[in-house]
Amino acid sequence: MPAVLAAVAAAALTVTTVTASTAAPARAAACTGYVGLTFDDGPSGNTTKLLDALRRNGLRATMFNQGQYAAANPSLVRAQVAAGMWVANHSYTHPHLTRLSPAQIDSEISRTQQAVANAGGGTPKLFRPPYGETNATVKSAAARYGLTEIIWHVDSQDWNGASTDAIVQSAARLTDGQVILMHDWPANTLAAIPRIARTLASRGLCTGSISPQSGRAVAPS
Repeated sequence: MPAVLAAVAAAALTVTTVTASTAAPARAAACTGYVGLTFDDGPSGNTTKLLDALRRNGLRATMFNQGQYAAANPSLVRAQVAAGMWVANHSYTHPHLTRLSPAQIDSEISRTQQAVANAGGGTPKLFRPPYGETNATVKSAAARYGLTEIIWHVDSQDWNGASTDAIVQSAARLTDGQVILMHDWPANTLAAIPRIARTLASRGLCTGSISPQSGRAVAPS
């Protein structure tokens, strides 16, 4: 009888091992590509709701924070990190950087690096210039702080009053590696999150981090 029991246990262990080994590749295979969800202008009074919606729907995103808001709301920066988001630099006061002096540009970037770090968001590796406006001086200033400039492939137009339907449709245009521009504060963007999650999942796309090397969305490391 002990021999029989041992054989049964061994068989059960084999089944368990096979099941576990095949389950992980199945989950990985569900992602045929990665896209970058980005939210500018936080943290704000809407951040907590946005983070809750992202978590509930299994999404991760890059939060391009303004330094002035990170400094004023350090607990929200920590909440972004705790929710599995990546925190990035979106200048300190959201000016038109291309209209500023080199010293002013440097200040906008450096102060945000410090504000995010002081708030517990780590040292940003990514930088998005306000309005997507950039030039050689802006790029050079960002590079001095080890930052990769990230614009976007798809603009959701949520900043311009786009409807929830329109925001979802914008996200549906994303292809592997692409990045979409959204914002922390619009109510329509918050409402779009569950539908964006379903749309991406139906196409086998998962949310990833943005590579500082390529500027494209990749599998989270």
